Amino acid sequence: MSANLPQLPPLRDVIARHGLRARKSLGQHFLLDLNLTARIARAAGNLRDHTVIEIGPGPGGLTRALLDAGAKRIIAIERDDRCIEALGELTAAYGDRLRVIEADALNPDVAVQALTGRPRPRKVVSNLPYNIATPLLIGWLKQIQELDGLTLMFQKEVASRLAARPGSKEYGRLSVITQWLCEVRILFNVDQRAFTPPPKVVSTVVGLVPRNQPLAPAAWECLERVTQSALGQRRKMLRSSLKPLGLDLESLDIDPTLRAEDLTVEQFCRLAGALENSEENAGKMA
Repeated sequence: MSANLPQLPPLRDVIARHGLRARKSLGQHFLLDLNLTARIARAAGNLRDHTVIEIGPGPGGLTRALLDAGAKRIIAIERDDRCIEALGELTAAYGDRLRVIEADALNPDVAVQALTGRPRPRKVVSNLPYNIATPLLIGWLKQIQELDGLTLMFQKEVASRLAARPGSKEYGRLSVITQWLCEVRILFNVDQRAFTPPPKVVSTVVGLVPRNQPLAPAAWECLERVTQSALGQRRKMLRSSLKPLGLDLESLDIDPTLRAEDLTVEQFCRLAGALENSEENAGKMA
């Protein structure tokens, strides 16, 4: 760490002093390896002009690394009141560079509060609680225009789904929605032994870079409906799985005998556009 940074007690001392035994109900697995937290902070890129949003900081291991990396300001959202006390030591040391919000990050109002009014550029950097990682990601994707990048830790299985290509068994709705809006970069894996307590799975750090424009034009709601209908029945041909939506696949240059996992993101967007048009026309005729 830089010599001019505040002298802080070891994380294990903080955990012991505040009785921070990880709670399974909160999906807590504390990351205490300073080399690893520093690597995650570096993976997020230059943070010196950024507002960084961190979810579930726990005792503050990654938070320290982000501050050390020069993050201009950090908004840390934590629901565990025991961790709020521990993070108070960091707030005292770093002043207005760190603001801790005691709240449930899944609350939509909290998500808006964390982003709205914060100076840009903004990045999200988090060791996400496993049990809420996917809904948190969906929430950020819906506000992707407010963000300049995300560096997130997921279970390896979830990370593989984010980056999956058409035709693979991991390719699904999460793959399509994420790749529609972001470039997905698998950065590195993290062994279970890096955590306290160790989880049962390997974790993966993923970088998401928002696209300047979505990969293809589509309305979120229509894309969700198309992917749900098609990928919810993976074994069926498209002519069967998409029949309830009443789409003319051949006119869209999409083979009706294909299965959903074989479609590209762009083809799903084409289907979503056709669904939107058909519903608009139906509304005009009503």
